[in-house]
Amino acid sequence: MEGSANDWLPLIMVDGYNVTPAMGSFAFGLFVAAMTLGRIVGDKLLDRFGRVTVLRTSALFAFGGLLFVILGRSYVFAIVGIVFWGLGAAFGFPVGLSAAGDDPRGVAARVGAVSTAGYFAFLVGPPILGIIGEYIGLLRALFVVLIAVAVAGLLSHAAKPLGKSHQ
Repeated sequence: MEGSANDWLPLIMVDGYNVTPAMGSFAFGLFVAAMTLGRIVGDKLLDRFGRVTVLRTSALFAFGGLLFVILGRSYVFAIVGIVFWGLGAAFGFPVGLSAAGDDPRGVAARVGAVSTAGYFAFLVGPPILGIIGEYIGLLRALFVVLIAVAVAGLLSHAAKPLGKSHQ
């Protein structure tokens, strides 16, 4: 989610919405600002609602935001989607890494696996998106990210803290 925006969002806006490069860069700035805001308030949200609820909500924000961007008919509509996408992107990796460190037994292997998977996705995902974008356009290639967000949202229960039956 984050890597696709980092690598492609300005170009997606320029090519998909026929805006100037400055407007595409502004859109990316909004994404980063929204993601930063999410991370700033993240601890309070996690303390109040728990990991699973925060991850499910952030997946819904990202999913809805991506739909706004992909299906939007105007730059302004897409900008609203970008803010939701950024808010949704704020939590996945840091919360997943935190959950991997819950049980002290085997913590290094789990944290290493989550880190490796996250960085692998960060490195491999955007080029794959670019390859797909060559055939169907970058804006429509975001459907791949949308599917990944849906899967992540469905699997968010895996971040449940140890010893808690619901969270």
